[in-house]
Amino acid sequence: MPRPYNRHVICADLHCHSTASDGTLAPAELAARAKAAGVNLWALTDHDDISGQSQAKQAAAACGLPFLCGVEISVSFADVTVHIVGLGIDPENPELLAGLAHTRSGRERRAQAMAQGLAHVGISGAYQGALQYVGNPSLISRTHFARFLVAQGHCQDTSEVFRRYLTPGKPGYVPHEWATLGQAVQWITHAGGVAVVAHPGRYPFSPTAEYALFSEFKQHGGQAVEVITSAHSSADAARYADLALEFNLLASTGSDFHSPTESRCDLGSMPPLPGQVTPVWEALQHRVH
Repeated sequence: MPRPYNRHVICADLHCHSTASDGTLAPAELAARAKAAGVNLWALTDHDDISGQSQAKQAAAACGLPFLCGVEISVSFADVTVHIVGLGIDPENPELLAGLAHTRSGRERRAQAMAQGLAHVGISGAYQGALQYVGNPSLISRTHFARFLVAQGHCQDTSEVFRRYLTPGKPGYVPHEWATLGQAVQWITHAGGVAVVAHPGRYPFSPTAEYALFSEFKQHGGQAVEVITSAHSSADAARYADLALEFNLLASTGSDFHSPTESRCDLGSMPPLPGQVTPVWEALQHRVH
């Protein structure tokens, strides 16, 4: 990996999404945007899919941007959907590919059920409408429904859509049984990658349930946690830095960028990791392209 990669000066963005899942920019556009923003280590982490990795890798190489292959896997844990990022994966690993294909297979049925729920409250045509915003139909998600509802004037922005329609107890919410935590970590590690708990501050866990999540994650071979991410306050970052130290986990960082108009922050705009943690890239230098 080219220097300088001092933990205090690197601008890493190891969590973002392209049109291969629920982002609005193609992988090559994201590479250019990351480079322009001063990012000097980048990963594309689409939901349950690695189809954008080849384009991302080529575009990053063309602009001299060090790149890690990545993915974000949906997991069911204690009746909550949790996301596990995989960094430094081999995108051609058969076990990983089979696992991701299985995880994707239930999305269309879930989307049809979501559309039925929305129809019951007077919003018709939501499934076909959401498909207009999908780059990969097998990865249709709540975000695509949210964009359709905004375009139709039902809400002012996607955040309002989620609050009113797409969270538990709301008419368009349908739970889905994703991969288990152990499966996701195994797919990532068997593909040569490092498993990372994504944006842990987003999950509605009690302290006891959160501790159980981290304990089981560690037992399965998970190695890192996102400390700095757009969903975290400075207090969250301090809390998860402490948990990283307590569980002997590496620390990751990423904007979780989806769109120039929808995301909380842009690529490369996150503050640096706290000095006391060990950055995840120190374990991934051999996986950087």
